Amino acid sequence: MSIPILEACKKRKRRPKIYGFSSFCDPGCPIGPNGPFRDNIRLFLQECAELEDYSVQGMPTWCTLLVHDNRSLVVPLYIIEEDVKTSERPFCDHCRCTGWSNHFVSKRKYHIIIPMDDEWHKPLEDGICDLPTHLLHGLIHCNGYAHLVCVNGLEGGSKHLCGREIMDLWDRVCTNLRTRKITVEDVSKKRSMDLRLLHGIAYGHSWFGRWGYRFSHGSFGVTEHNYERALEILSSLELERIIQAFSDMDQCDELKQIIRYYKNLSETQLITIKDLLRFMLTVKASVPAQKKSLMATSAFSSSTAKPATRAAHQIKPLMMKEKSVRYRKFTTVIAHMDSRWPQRRLEFAADVIVNALQEKKERDFSHGGMTRQDVRDTARLHIGDTGLLDYVLKSLSNVIVGNHIVCRAVNPTTRILEYTVHDLTDGVKVSQPENEVLPQSLPSASLVPGVDVYNDVLYLYEHVLLGYPESELVELATRAILDTKHFVKECSFRDEEEQLLTFICQLLPSLMDMDIEFKRELPPGEIVVMPLHATIGELKLAAETALRDTYCITERFVVKGIEGLDEMEDMEVLFGVVQSGAEVGVRGTGIDLDTPLRYEGGSDTWMVRCECGARDDDGERMVACDICEVWQHTRCCGIEDADTVPPLFVCSACCVSLVPPKFEPCLRFDCSDAFSIFCTH
Repeated sequence: MSIPILEACKKRKRRPKIYGFSSFCDPGCPIGPNGPFRDNIRLFLQECAELEDYSVQGMPTWCTLLVHDNRSLVVPLYIIEEDVKTSERPFCDHCRCTGWSNHFVSKRKYHIIIPMDDEWHKPLEDGICDLPTHLLHGLIHCNGYAHLVCVNGLEGGSKHLCGREIMDLWDRVCTNLRTRKITVEDVSKKRSMDLRLLHGIAYGHSWFGRWGYRFSHGSFGVTEHNYERALEILSSLELERIIQAFSDMDQCDELKQIIRYYKNLSETQLITIKDLLRFMLTVKASVPAQKKSLMATSAFSSSTAKPATRAAHQIKPLMMKEKSVRYRKFTTVIAHMDSRWPQRRLEFAADVIVNALQEKKERDFSHGGMTRQDVRDTARLHIGDTGLLDYVLKSLSNVIVGNHIVCRAVNPTTRILEYTVHDLTDGVKVSQPENEVLPQSLPSASLVPGVDVYNDVLYLYEHVLLGYPESELVELATRAILDTKHFVKECSFRDEEEQLLTFICQLLPSLMDMDIEFKRELPPGEIVVMPLHATIGELKLAAETALRDTYCITERFVVKGIEGLDEMEDMEVLFGVVQSGAEVGVRGTGIDLDTPLRYEGGSDTWMVRCECGARDDDGERMVACDICEVWQHTRCCGIEDADTVPPLFVCSACCVSLVPPKFEPCLRFDCSDAFSIFCTH
């Protein structure tokens, strides 16, 4: 349920600050912080959010109201501050699965949440951070490292916000607050299709790649080279070779129809599957054909010998002024027109225009129209021939296109010509020539290209990408892309303020600390921002304060020296000695090695060594050997996801060691070997 602006304000004890949804966190709006995230988030909560009069499981909660520009509704953006020391789950599973197990445990986490539409007018409840249904849930550690937990737009159940709008907002918030790196596990789907595979082939990157998310690490030992090579192999599949590969299969005719249809529609030549999928995903303008439910039941009755006519097609009249309006089918209109464009091009242009009007209608949740110029500009994104667009726009007046009706009228307020679109199911009185005969049956939508673009894409996805005949190379490439779920965005380091110095203070353990505990890769350093006239002594104090404020293990840390500057006095000015943006190593005492809150991956030092090549936890299902205690993927061990793990499991290496020497085990063929072969060619 959306919140009207006035109602949202009435629910607040004091007048809240309200910002525009599409402009919030643009550069300098509403704040322009220059410090690290741990300081920026505090400024943000102070200046741009209102503290709620309740807490969520004891955690303080703030709310910022965002007014959507095109709709009269208010979107609540909640920020929940989680104190790790009092948290039931102080460690971070997202860090563990994304390769950040070595990061020190941050003292605070910030959950940024937009709940489902129906929850906007209700207070947040306990357990809100565990729900996967939020329109947006982002988790940011106070050191600036973040995880995009989930995004659910129109496909995920929202009635108001699409995924792209939500991602734009999240990206602006992260940029404004200066996060450092953001991870996401891409398991997004559309009509059962994994978008990381579909968009990877069509665009060379995942859906999140639009916002700068790139390969982080693959599951089951997939490397970045494997991933890039797999994309290259699948993207370069030529359409003619695909048809040849399916020539002896039942799907050949359907594939030919789909490929031929979109080749004829395209103004450029489509050679590879990448060209075809990109064009199909760009178009998305074909609208469903007329449904059988719109026709009189008697038209399809086997007991009737006469053909069905438009006179028998009765639908409740739409609310109109006094007189009935005649609606004509677009195919009938263009059949009597002398056009230099073929019929298929005219129909395609009409579909593009209807799709633009329909998207505007769904986006604004109203029947407001679009001006001719707006329609033309939107359609030009898909059709470059402006003469064709002008010709079709001139013909679209009270015309039926697919199962939509396009109307053209002058807006009484603005006195500007506008186009509107209505569904036939809204109810209209269709007046057509008596002799226009309806078909006795409609072809199956799944067999007719162009009826639904996504159905056509799904057909290619299932048969070409997932079912390519007799090609281990294609199969392994597809598997490599599907096994790549973890992506990361590394935010650019900005050192733009001329009056400030920025340093990355890397904690360097002492020799004693290193022998006792520091056996993992060193965690990232902390960002410190200082004035231009700062001294070496002030840098030591700033680094000490930053580390104490950020991590549990350094809560009592005392900086004793800075690597490379030990011979200099504390009163020496930094400017001219150390370049802004440099990484400096700091040493000291007071690291709390007794605290259990050391690493985000937890205190366990379990080892991963799987035959696929994985050497770290990648979030996939694993099993530990009861002899060597090394963890491996269940899939690589032949255990299906639906099967339970056996109570006693012994890995293949331990099995070999237990077999007497005279019985040499047969060597198994490893699919990863085959995959490594194609990656080198």
